Amino acid sequence: MAHTVVHVPGDGIGPEVTWAARRVIDAAGVEVDWVLAEAGEVPFERTGATVPPETVAAIREVGVVLKGPMANPVGHGYKSPNIALRQAAGVHTNVRLAWALPGARTHFPGADLVVVREVTEDVFTGATQYVGPDAAITVKWVTRAATHRVARFALEYARTHGRKKVTVAHKAATLKETDGLFLAAAREVAPEYPDIELDDCLVDALTMHLVRDPFAYDVLLAPFQYGDILADLSAGLIGGLGLVPGASFGPDAALFEAAHGSAPRYAGQDKVNPTALVLSGALLLDHLGETEAATRVRAAVAATVAGPITTYDLGGTATTTEMTDAIIAALPGGA
Repeated sequence: MAHTVVHVPGDGIGPEVTWAARRVIDAAGVEVDWVLAEAGEVPFERTGATVPPETVAAIREVGVVLKGPMANPVGHGYKSPNIALRQAAGVHTNVRLAWALPGARTHFPGADLVVVREVTEDVFTGATQYVGPDAAITVKWVTRAATHRVARFALEYARTHGRKKVTVAHKAATLKETDGLFLAAAREVAPEYPDIELDDCLVDALTMHLVRDPFAYDVLLAPFQYGDILADLSAGLIGGLGLVPGASFGPDAALFEAAHGSAPRYAGQDKVNPTALVLSGALLLDHLGETEAATRVRAAVAATVAGPITTYDLGGTATTTEMTDAIIAALPGGA
């Protein structure tokens, strides 16, 4: 029986990398009925909505989404369509996996980090405004319930994936109320998982420790903003954003997306690395219960990144299409 998945191409390079991921999923032998839906810059220019009602309806009906990156203007324009899409889907936790693939250009071969971040609170809730022409304010929002939920997710993820430690990133020494609550609430959940070590670190110190020794860390748990920064730092440690998959989870839907942005300057050039979205597709297969196919996709990606056919960011000259073809050709058991 075929699975149904909503395909949101996104902006910039989004259509190219989501199509690459679709090709790999199909080649892995998993039958999927793809439902195309728009979000981002294209529908905004036509309708004034970055996430049209028909896209919201499709996501809520199907509950599984393969999503491309979407443009988010800096300092002006519409609000983040990524956040709008997550809100429409009702997801609350984002996961990014920074795994140093063999052959990736990195100073830390073998590094393997997971960043789990809460994505409904912190400074991204929309509670922001100008105070006169020369000042602005953004409210940082943290609740015990949401922190319990994301902490439980991180600890459960560690347990089910054979990981031993979760590190809470915070600034509770200064932000005693908000970050203090986040840390305290995470600690309240920890006794439910006696097999997992829970420690914590000031987020600024954590960034320093990570670039010195990422092997000292395993799963990083953070509020929205710190998690966003730590995820990109972790990507830099293992070879770049082109290698980092991600997913967001809620009670009724899951979104699978790369860590990188829409890179509009490369749009339509068949140039960028599709690996992050292909690995996000492997996470999607895991979510659908197609674990054997997901394992084969990851193996094919690892073999390709270590081989001669790679994109510019990995030191090669291959196009997006050629890199995707190489991944499909490397699928164990044939494509």
